[in-house]
Amino acid sequence: MEKVFDQEFYRKLEAITLKARMTINDGAAGGRKSKAKGSSVEFSDFREYTPGDDFRRIDWNAYGRFDRLFLRLYMEEREALLNIFCDYSKSMDFGEKSKGVVALRIAGILTYLALNNLDRVVLNRLHGNAIVPSASYMGRSSFQRALQFLEAGDFAGNTRLAESIKRKDLKSRGISVVISDFFTTDSIDDLIKYLAFKKQQIILIQVLSEDELSPQLGGQVRLIDSETGEEMNLTITPRLLKAYEIKLKSLQMGIQASAKKYGGVFFNISTSDSLEKIVFEDFAREGIV
Repeated sequence: MEKVFDQEFYRKLEAITLKARMTINDGAAGGRKSKAKGSSVEFSDFREYTPGDDFRRIDWNAYGRFDRLFLRLYMEEREALLNIFCDYSKSMDFGEKSKGVVALRIAGILTYLALNNLDRVVLNRLHGNAIVPSASYMGRSSFQRALQFLEAGDFAGNTRLAESIKRKDLKSRGISVVISDFFTTDSIDDLIKYLAFKKQQIILIQVLSEDELSPQLGGQVRLIDSETGEEMNLTITPRLLKAYEIKLKSLQMGIQASAKKYGGVFFNISTSDSLEKIVFEDFAREGIV
């Protein structure tokens, strides 16, 4: 598998971050207001200091009492809690340009933008019906640790998305992003209902390869399930390809309708899409960035 976070990724991340800052500074619709401003609004809560936070907002009276560093938060400044769930099934390690690599790069960009906005991020690797959560990341200085966590997982076996995500006890309101091909044997509708029940803002990102979106197959072929090893001999005809296209569209429309029902959004991303297109066309259209 190609390296996930290479020099090209960092170059694109820098360009995306710069453009995102310019968009917000220009006051474009959909841009989130920086949480670094607003010290004049009503005091709301404390949060423990994390390296990378603005030291000017440390409450020194609290430090004198508890011998620990705390930041003062204000009513409009409660940081968002962003949970990103990444599918590490074997089917994600597919395509000339790996779906898994694209998925993790999207996760990396969303993480960086959130940390840059003083939000809190937790990453979650999904394997089988299990979940491996990261630490809670705060501040830009924690970005490299977040990337190391994403790179530490292997794409193997299958993933039962609903089962694994339901193991996460989401205790507070927040934003939940699920990045997957959504080729799973369990119910995606159950997954969406669980996140809605836990009062999450739901963002579903389907990543598919060009070979899956527009298969270039014909004649006799042997297909092997990358997750189970099951083999199937098929004769690929135009009629069969059309049936596949209808089935895929039905899956996507079903996910989109279910997400919309609970106030969520659904994106279908191709591995051939540039990161800039994904962020500034797809995500920006829904106000995600």
